Amino acid sequence: MKRRILSLLLAACMSVSLLTLPAAASVAVSFNDIGDHTTAVAAECLRLLGAMDGYGGGTFNPEGQVTRAQFCKMATFVIKDGESQLSRYRTVTVFPDVKPSHWAAPYINLASDASRGATGEDKVDNSIIKGFMDGKFHPERVVTVGQAVTILMRLLGYTDADMGGIWPDGYMAAASTVGLTDGLSTVASNPLTRAAAARLFVNLLRSDAKGGGSYGASIAASSVEGMLTTSSATAPDGSDTAMRLGNSTSYSIAGGKVSTGALNGMKGMLLLNKAGKVMTFVPEIAGSSRTVIFASGTAVKLTTASGESFAIKGDTAMVVNGEQKTWDTGYTMLHSGTSVTLYIGGSGGVEYIFVGVSAASSAAVVVYEKGSTAGFSGLANGSTRYSIYKNGSSATASDMRPYDVAVYNPAENSIRVCDTRITGIYENASPNLSNPSKITLMGTEFSVLPTAADTMSKLKLGQAITLLLTEDNQVAGAVEMGTSGAMGNAVGIVKEVSSTSATVNLLCGLTITGKVSLSDTEVSRLKGQLATVASSQKGAIALSRLSGGAQGDLDVTTRKMGSKLLAENVKIYQTTSDGAEAISLSQIPSASIPSSSVAYARTNWAGRIDLIVLSNLTGSEYRFGRFSYTYAYEEEQLDGSTKTIPSKISVISGSTVLGPFPEIFTMEDDLDVHDGDYVGVILNRQETAIDSILVLTKFENVSNSAWSSLTSVNLGGRSYTVPSDALYYNRSTRQWVTQDEARAFAPSSTVYTDNSGYVRAVEVR
Repeated sequence: MKRRILSLLLAACMSVSLLTLPAAASVAVSFNDIGDHTTAVAAECLRLLGAMDGYGGGTFNPEGQVTRAQFCKMATFVIKDGESQLSRYRTVTVFPDVKPSHWAAPYINLASDASRGATGEDKVDNSIIKGFMDGKFHPERVVTVGQAVTILMRLLGYTDADMGGIWPDGYMAAASTVGLTDGLSTVASNPLTRAAAARLFVNLLRSDAKGGGSYGASIAASSVEGMLTTSSATAPDGSDTAMRLGNSTSYSIAGGKVSTGALNGMKGMLLLNKAGKVMTFVPEIAGSSRTVIFASGTAVKLTTASGESFAIKGDTAMVVNGEQKTWDTGYTMLHSGTSVTLYIGGSGGVEYIFVGVSAASSAAVVVYEKGSTAGFSGLANGSTRYSIYKNGSSATASDMRPYDVAVYNPAENSIRVCDTRITGIYENASPNLSNPSKITLMGTEFSVLPTAADTMSKLKLGQAITLLLTEDNQVAGAVEMGTSGAMGNAVGIVKEVSSTSATVNLLCGLTITGKVSLSDTEVSRLKGQLATVASSQKGAIALSRLSGGAQGDLDVTTRKMGSKLLAENVKIYQTTSDGAEAISLSQIPSASIPSSSVAYARTNWAGRIDLIVLSNLTGSEYRFGRFSYTYAYEEEQLDGSTKTIPSKISVISGSTVLGPFPEIFTMEDDLDVHDGDYVGVILNRQETAIDSILVLTKFENVSNSAWSSLTSVNLGGRSYTVPSDALYYNRSTRQWVTQDEARAFAPSSTVYTDNSGYVRAVEVR
């Protein structure tokens, strides 16, 4: 009796077709009513496969309920050679309520055919869905989650004999084990929505069949695994609609379809038909993803603008603007403020990384009024359910300002807004001035979007103009230099500079080279440092080192500078002898940095600090110790003559003596440094001379009770960090001692600190 009840329940199981309107050939169709990324990815995967289309107006109707007829259509496209067999089932009648004229007749007939694909003695029941006891199919009845799971488990090769318990519990439990229901509600009696169906079928394609091997690969003629770097690569026929993996191989998409780019940057598997064309791309969505703002990186670590760190293995795969690399080589291409998507596996480790705009921008909107989002929904194919990011930071409509540039990123369903503007002389245009696709400014060639044609056609060669750039540095528009609200704001690090030429790596990722006219002093001040970049004559650039703007102390704990908050994606640099070095908030060693140590601070559109330049805080280049200065004197020789013995400078750091060094300036007059003072010095590369010297701040008569721990001491109302390499000197015994010996020798001490909030030396007597 139990088996009969189970059979009757399974007879109610079915299958989908999601839509009746096929996507037009050679048109990328994205759905404007899908609000979450996971569903958007699943819908795109199945749209390319042909299993799910959309309704009129670019809608998907994610909460719509799936009927038995629709589910049968979906199932057809995940059966091996299912689409090619449809012609056999178009003119037959299996169920009285599904005549040949019914739109879903071939799909229903194929899915319910017990003999499909079976021959001879091996013939078995290959149907995945059955009719009801009244002999009818009832195509318009809604499918439940339990029924859908049962059907797809059958496609994976499982039968009633493999399931324990009462239906549908046994199937639901087994489905969870193989990953079929990952990310889905598992209430079997719930109606199956279109969003849930999309996720369920993508889970099917990435699951292993009962007999082993990926189910997705089993329905394709061949498959290729890798990272999808772009869906707008050049196809064999010359079109720009092919999918390209990280190995640089491009594959045309079957059926003339065009991808929206929603799958770009994902790791997964291309399913290919017999002609070697893409049936679809099945993303490997394991774990989760995080979009963060890059601040700095090493070969084994990424640090975000908020100070969060991620350990990353050097051989971790990453896509940087359409090219696949490994982290240990690719991270050097990133600049502070870059938006980076991290794909995190079930174990919590970063498994791969995507950097850049997921789909190359082909259209952009220039904002002309404060707070305006006019045209944004058009970029998103009519959708208003997108998120907004400005300069990599989450934003709202109120954050929009005139001459901002917006593009749509289908992979994140987001509008990406950028306010990068570059001012210079309009040097060249190709193929013509009225409708250029390429222009040259400051010796650099820029791609021009079709939507920029109107503004570009009004400009002339030799004219000083300001380019309005997208996040991926394409020209979305241009205005005459001096246009109110459209001032150039290009900032970069001066990598190479002489009196006649300079190369600057802009923070937006571009490299600018041009002629300059600088004095030796200006060359020395600019080398390696942050500077504004502009041009008022062809072939030349003007540089100005960043300075000013500080409005109070930097409070790391509250993320404020004075009364102003720090932006979410604040970029922070410290100056060193080799130039500006990007750091994160977490690398700043003190909770508070005085305004005297802030060389520059910039305020963004929202009144928040988004760029800070600090003096060297981490002390990484300084060598600390007691300053030893011997004055020059006259020494009488044996023959009665005198010899001038020059002054000598040394820095004594424990058992190490740095120097002696030549005196290249008058120490006491220029720096007010004396013999016995404690200093930090930066040496030249040969360590034969002092390039820079920092006199440490002295705090006298510091009681031992001021030490809150062995690694922290309160001085003048501020807490200072005591690093493990701090120096301790007993002036009475003239010996270097340990921390414990210094504290035991005297109840108080003299403490020396640097500008960054570190204790560098302690002296007792």
